[in-house]
Amino acid sequence: MAPLPRIRIEVPAWASELVDWDRAYTSDEERMDLAIALARENVLREGGGPFGAAVFEADSGRPVGVGVNLVMALNNSVLHAETVALMLAQQRLGSYTLRAPGMPAHELVASCDPCAMCLGATLWSGVTRLVCGAAREDAVAIGFDEGPVFPASYEYLEERGIAITRGVRRAEARAVLELYRDRGGIVYNA
Repeated sequence: MAPLPRIRIEVPAWASELVDWDRAYTSDEERMDLAIALARENVLREGGGPFGAAVFEADSGRPVGVGVNLVMALNNSVLHAETVALMLAQQRLGSYTLRAPGMPAHELVASCDPCAMCLGATLWSGVTRLVCGAAREDAVAIGFDEGPVFPASYEYLEERGIAITRGVRRAEARAVLELYRDRGGIVYNA
């Protein structure tokens, strides 16, 4: 009998070159700049889709987890940048929720509005805020299917205590999506 396959999830080594783990990223723009840099580098290194994300302590601005799209690299449809960043942040903090007692508030910063799956992961992760760069329409314009995401999806998250800010550095984030398209990147979920 063959052994069961194992899953090992880790961001590429180059991602550590982009993150200053000791730095306080104090503004939405600085935090988004990191998410966009991760997405851009993933495109330039042909590592996967044009998406990046990071989890920060809300007040201190300290990064606790980062992610890039690893769908094609690891042959796993759920390894979107947001889910990778959330999983690695939870692992690093030793908690299945980022709202554990005694833990500071955390926020997820994503280079693009999350797809339906990532919105669900955001809800269950324990983050208290979601910050987005490019819009859903920007991802759809290059061929990605973002699934059933509606205005009510965001309203639901807000009703559950997750603040949402969208459109931070949208032009810069959209440029990464366009770079991916222009370089012939594969749209793996169309």
